[in-house]
Amino acid sequence: MTRIALLSQRLANQIAAGEVVERPASVVKELLENCLDAGADRVEIEVEQGGTKLIRIRDNGAGIEKADLGLALSRHATSKISNLDDLENIASLGFRGEALASICSVSRLELTSRARNAQDESAWRVEAAGQEMNTAVSPASHPVGSTVEVRDLFFNTPARKKFLRTEKTEFDRLDEVVKRLALSRFDVAFLLRHNQRAIHHLDVARGEQEKQRRVALVCGPAFVENSIRIDIEASGLRLWGWVSLPTFSRSQADLQYFYVNGRIIRDKLVSHAVKQAYKDVLFHGRHPAFVLYLELQPALVDVNVHPTKHEVRFRDSRLVHDFLFRALHKALAGVRPQDSLAGHSERIAYAPGSVDPDTGELLQSGGSEAGEFSGQGRISFNAPSYGGAPSTGSTNYSSFGSQGLTPTQVADQISAYAELSKDEDVPPLGFAIAQLHGIYILAQNKLGLVVVDMHAAHERITYERMKESAANDGIRAQPLLVPLSIAVSQAEADCAEQQAEALLALGLGVERVASESIVVRQIPVILAAADIEQLVRDVLADVREHGSSERVSNYQDELMSTMACHGSVRANRQLTIPEMNALLRDMERTERSGQCNHGRPTWVLQSIDQLDKLFLRGQ
Repeated sequence: MTRIALLSQRLANQIAAGEVVERPASVVKELLENCLDAGADRVEIEVEQGGTKLIRIRDNGAGIEKADLGLALSRHATSKISNLDDLENIASLGFRGEALASICSVSRLELTSRARNAQDESAWRVEAAGQEMNTAVSPASHPVGSTVEVRDLFFNTPARKKFLRTEKTEFDRLDEVVKRLALSRFDVAFLLRHNQRAIHHLDVARGEQEKQRRVALVCGPAFVENSIRIDIEASGLRLWGWVSLPTFSRSQADLQYFYVNGRIIRDKLVSHAVKQAYKDVLFHGRHPAFVLYLELQPALVDVNVHPTKHEVRFRDSRLVHDFLFRALHKALAGVRPQDSLAGHSERIAYAPGSVDPDTGELLQSGGSEAGEFSGQGRISFNAPSYGGAPSTGSTNYSSFGSQGLTPTQVADQISAYAELSKDEDVPPLGFAIAQLHGIYILAQNKLGLVVVDMHAAHERITYERMKESAANDGIRAQPLLVPLSIAVSQAEADCAEQQAEALLALGLGVERVASESIVVRQIPVILAAADIEQLVRDVLADVREHGSSERVSNYQDELMSTMACHGSVRANRQLTIPEMNALLRDMERTERSGQCNHGRPTWVLQSIDQLDKLFLRGQ
């Protein structure tokens, strides 16, 4: 080993660049964050060859004073924090003061700026090319704001350059960075050009429809058409944005944007809360899509836990997790068929959360109970609910399959319901007119033809009623005739001892008998046939990581889902018209009735316009 010595400034910068500057997209992220922190409301990004040859970013922010221009390229030089209190209440995107120094250590960088509050009207330029920061400041011509040019990225570190991907791949990642920041700041206009070709031109979005239009441009119109808008505030936290319906899912988690105080993050706690909210409504192996914004006091979140600031640490992680879960859970549960089809009769609602083609207004879900929790929660909805008064009480489906009507009587019923469907006050799913192959119910409403998968719909109705009954009765527990002894680690034993009351609420009576041993004396009745030892270990692992466990309720829900599936009306069961209509009315009252327990859709609408196009009517 050699003697200890200080690293040179250049080598220290290049080491820091290894953490901050991974590829051209990393450079764009750091520079755009500086633009936004400078108060810019217009940012232009121009890149060539995926960003490896040129990255030029111009903004109209506050600019940099002449005396500070050279210092801006030094490590740990920043105007955003000055003491520990600032570090604990960070409101800016960047604050480490390493970005420019790291970037110019692996590229040829030119920074031109004119300060808004400067005494003279001169602009100044400073250049650096992977060397010591002894660069002189020279005069230049530039409007108020700053322009940063980064050329020949990794020209002096060929080993790093070899790890770059193709031009298309690097630009796609750079484009994703621009999209993420564009979604974080609706009050800023973004322009992106690649190889002299315009890619994005996003104007400032102030109104609700303008924000929705930007989300559609970035995430695609299909996302907006199949999402609901939420805005909930409780316990000092506010969550707003767009969440997709379970029927609009993705094979990859590539359309998920979550922001904390305007900073995009990817956090395990957030992912877990979203996953729990979409439980039993999302098809197996699929991922939800969302654009969500969480706002809270800066002191309640620590953003200084990762060099690239992709992760954060919440002061009260349990509160944040429960808030996110309940907000999304209520929003998804509040979607009813009437919310998808509500509005003017001329509007065509192809799916829940569709966009009015005339006004561009999002037809969102309604229902006051969906937004009520913690006393202050609310979900902002635009679409009115169905004004009719559906029948109350639970429908008895024991008569499914009964036959007692003559063909003439059946025809008379169908004609009567068809006449009713022409009235103004029609149930959202309309009235049944036929059954197809013993599987689908065909119903007629004001907009067109509704096709219902009767087994999937009845399965969801049965499942929701079983869950409601279980929630009212609580978790019933039974003592074990022979207590089960389990050898665990000391940390797990400590957790079992400290969380004994919480485990008892789950129906698990656990007692610590040694430093590395526990005894299970009581289990939930519904889990009598389960692997108790593995269940207890999983519950303890969840409690240690998340502060709670959903294992028992998940297992209980899984059993009830299976029971609901086997107890629901099966295919090839002939239903009478009243029975079909009773099922439709129950769907309109049941939470999450748009999907079965496995995440499959339970109904679809074919509007008159769609049917006319199939037969070329009016063309």
